[in-house]
Amino acid sequence: MTAQPPDELPPRDPRPLIVHFAVDFAVAFLVLLVVLLIFEVSILVIIAVSSMLGVLAAPLTRRAEERALAERYATGGGSPSA
Repeated sequence: MTAQPPDELPPRDPRPLIVHFAVDFAVAFLVLLVVLLIFEVSILVIIAVSSMLGVLAAPLTRRAEERALAERYATGGGSPSA
């Protein structure tokens, strides 16, 4: 019995910037929540700092996703949708 090669992933565009913001905000919020609640920092301050970090990180994570998708297409893992 021979092993079948895995199917190629379908081509796709990078996710929207708002999705990257939401994920980055959630990660920053959870990390800061654990750390800053120990120091009794207000939850509103944690939300504000998390949203600023989400805004700053979203373009970086989107560019990282674009690079990863471009590398996947360059190695034959599908083709970018025009």
